[in-house]
Amino acid sequence: MLNLLLLLLTRKKKLKSLEQQVLEIQNGDERALEELLQSYHPFIKKTVSSVCKRYIYESDDEFSVGLIAFHEAILKYQPEKGSSLLSLAEVIIKRKVIDYLRKNNKDNNISIDSSYATEQDDDSSTNLIENSISLENYEKEKERKARQEEILQYQQLLATYDLTFEDLIEQSPKHEDARVNAINIAKLIAEDDGLLSILETKKRLPMKQLVEKVHVSRKTVERNRKYIIAVTLILTKDFYYLRDYLKGRIDT
Repeated sequence: MLNLLLLLLTRKKKLKSLEQQVLEIQNGDERALEELLQSYHPFIKKTVSSVCKRYIYESDDEFSVGLIAFHEAILKYQPEKGSSLLSLAEVIIKRKVIDYLRKNNKDNNISIDSSYATEQDDDSSTNLIENSISLENYEKEKERKARQEEILQYQQLLATYDLTFEDLIEQSPKHEDARVNAINIAKLIAEDDGLLSILETKKRLPMKQLVEKVHVSRKTVERNRKYIIAVTLILTKDFYYLRDYLKGRIDT
């Protein structure tokens, strides 16, 4: 979701470093563990989804498996080895989810590198994980740079609509149903050439035409105006990574 993305973009200003949090957790801080697990729910869902090939909800058993695997990665993480926590977590989550699916006969056609497909917890398994991480680091670094560039381009596009990330953090809908409604309105604009043309030309929502097509009040649309514009831009431009944050929400 967009609001989660924006919070992630600014978390360095508000939270302790990830390494500090992990150290506190490894020293027994249960509150730090709960906060870290909660903040990385989107990452866990995305990783589990990449194995299951479908959108994952937090009520799914597969998500619970991923959550436990992320916890395991936190406890195993050793920053001195040079890899990132998220790289380690991704490998462990994928391995655990594959094991779960196979043991429960939920998917007999999983195709993935065999290095993910063992549940042994001995030294050889740990080495296998570390080798997998080292092979993936180059691609992950390329992806990280591409994501940073995309976020910068998005920030520049927002500026042409007189919007900033800070605006969106402050004015994003606080409730799930409000966010879903706003995203569906953005989708409507994205799929309507006339509405989209007005937005792109005048840099504002086509309020009069829009309220005739939606089942919410003008006041509600105006209250969520900035969020709707921001989501519409993601849906209509080449923002591959940002669109990924909206998967599973657009058709709600």
